[in-house]
Amino acid sequence: MLTQRTFIKKTITRTLLLATVATACISGAAVAQDDNDGLKTTKETVDGTTLVIIKSKRFVPAGAMSANKTDIPLIKTPQSVSVISRDQIDLLGFTDLQQAVRYTSGAFGENYGPDLRYDFITLRGFTPKQYIDGLAAPVTSTIFSTGVDLYAFDSASIIKGPAATLYGNSPPGGLYNETSRRASRNFGGEIQAKLGNYDYRSLAGTVTGALSSSVSARLTGLYLDRGAERDGVSAKRSLIAPTVTWKITDADTLTGLAYLQDDEVDGDTNGFLPVLGTLLPNPNGGVSESTNLGEPDYNTYKRNQWAVGYDYTHKFSDNLSFESNAKYSKYRENSVVVYGTWLEADNRTVDRSLYPYMENVESFAVDNRLDGTFTSGSVTHKVLAGIDYRNVKNFAAYNFLGFSPIDLYNPVYNATPLPAYTYPYIFNNQRLEQTGLYVQDQIGLQKLFVTLGGRYDTDETTQLATGSKTKDGKFTYRVGANYVFDSGFAPYASYSTSFEPVIGTDTATGIAFIPSEGEQSELGIKYDGRTLDNGVRLFATAAIYDIKQTNVVSTVYSPAFASTQVGEVEVKGFETEFVARINEQFSINGSYTYTDSEVLASNDPLQVGGPLMTTPKDKASLFADYTLKSGNLGGLGFGLGVRYTSKSLGSNGAGYWGQQSTLFDAAVHYDTPAWRIALNGSNITDVKYVARCSGYVGCTYGAGQTWTATLTRKF
Repeated sequence: MLTQRTFIKKTITRTLLLATVATACISGAAVAQDDNDGLKTTKETVDGTTLVIIKSKRFVPAGAMSANKTDIPLIKTPQSVSVISRDQIDLLGFTDLQQAVRYTSGAFGENYGPDLRYDFITLRGFTPKQYIDGLAAPVTSTIFSTGVDLYAFDSASIIKGPAATLYGNSPPGGLYNETSRRASRNFGGEIQAKLGNYDYRSLAGTVTGALSSSVSARLTGLYLDRGAERDGVSAKRSLIAPTVTWKITDADTLTGLAYLQDDEVDGDTNGFLPVLGTLLPNPNGGVSESTNLGEPDYNTYKRNQWAVGYDYTHKFSDNLSFESNAKYSKYRENSVVVYGTWLEADNRTVDRSLYPYMENVESFAVDNRLDGTFTSGSVTHKVLAGIDYRNVKNFAAYNFLGFSPIDLYNPVYNATPLPAYTYPYIFNNQRLEQTGLYVQDQIGLQKLFVTLGGRYDTDETTQLATGSKTKDGKFTYRVGANYVFDSGFAPYASYSTSFEPVIGTDTATGIAFIPSEGEQSELGIKYDGRTLDNGVRLFATAAIYDIKQTNVVSTVYSPAFASTQVGEVEVKGFETEFVARINEQFSINGSYTYTDSEVLASNDPLQVGGPLMTTPKDKASLFADYTLKSGNLGGLGFGLGVRYTSKSLGSNGAGYWGQQSTLFDAAVHYDTPAWRIALNGSNITDVKYVARCSGYVGCTYGAGQTWTATLTRKF
């Protein structure tokens, strides 16, 4: 592990040194910059006045390959899709995806507070699956997130509602796909340093350019060292992500992609504070956000993950192409956590347990498809047909051990040595193979676009310890239509289905669980601002939807765990969102989400009629940023945002609710053609609130006030 981390650090250092040498050779701002590197600053003279203009070509999204696996514009897509571009990430100072969805409708992040490991997100009430470059990420058994750093990506697409027609088994709430930074023939890049409170320090860089007349490359690297609000916590991360694109012929392009990331988090418990003293009063007083009831010298989380793959495109003609992408991934994590489990009658002595956990994931995924466009009379067809395959091997094991208690208000660490431990309990030891055949046709008749899609999946799960196999087959489909008016408004309607295999057997019948199934009806309207002034770019959406999921496994403990597949849930909601960029000077992100979730049937009668966990009923957010163009302060900008989130249920069994919150964010930045200096603040009024309580000793505070200063050298 140390050898590998040393290698990563040396590689990143060499990358940054290379970028520095290249920068020294550049004079002025006349260097061709990569269009995919986010915000670009230029100086232009208009009527004798020098203007500083921050150009953001992709702040306002127009399309997302993730939504359709082809180049259908968002305005013609019969589904709600949000695209968080690199321009938005840089301007708003996001450091992870949990933060990036703050101003996105339908998505709720940071529901475990400021987690240093994963991106915890819910989407329309469900936990979405993560995809990277259009292929399923090697997620673990319990967390649908790999935690690959946001700096590695050019954008993130949030696809809301069932996406099984193109992607196979997935939750009915949707999924998200992160697209890696790609190489450009234009030389460019950046070196970036960040400093923040809680000892936040990072150094990152990305450089791209042509290696020959047919080959271009990019190298991206990051090293991060930070603390946390909780006492005794530190985290380190190393990332390296190379990519090479080879233009083999005019018709053939091959891109190789890879990433390698190491993480180590020491001392953290990720919450597990008592209800009394956080959410409810404690006669001994309130509990500080910095309280750590674990063991800073014992608690550790280590993760190593890497992936290598390719994207290949062959164009038979302007109207027909073959596309293939594949990725092989490995993911390993080990953790040891001492955490609180119960608060004694004195309301200050906290009983604790020791939880060692390990998991290894090995994944291969490939997707091959034909993409064609043809015309039949006055009718156009945009046809996509493909087959994808995924093979995932997963092994996870754990242990539970007792540990010494601790004083809630005066914790003393290292009072008990860390006992020897093994992993005697197998949580998961299986292989999943999925093969899917899919077809989609978008039929265009003047201003009307009808999207029809269908897919058949075969899933085979093998229990590696016994060799037993479970096979499932499922057909899913999507039907939708958009009508695009000349004004830029496009009402749409759609119906789509989804499914997910469920591992395990019914306690009552002994029969293996069948896949859960989902369906969604959605009505909406989109607007792309095409009739507005040339200096105004705007994309806005509004949608209402109704999702139902059946065959949900519900589990109760009375007096032993009993799991029965009788669950059913329904989520109804309304979402609206807009992104605007005006005269390359004024940017606005705004959204509102109303989510009404309900458990319709469950093995636990206490859950029936209640909402889904970590699903607030209301979420509203608005961020506006303005930059001065002229005068001595040309290039200076200011931003202010506000976010409101209503309370949300922390656990179906416990019945504790996370608190509502109204938080303010701010940004100050100064741009020149070569430099960008920014100061981003989050929760600037330092509101103290409980983000979630999953049990009597399972509370987590939301992220407190944070400040991050960023210095970026662009070239």
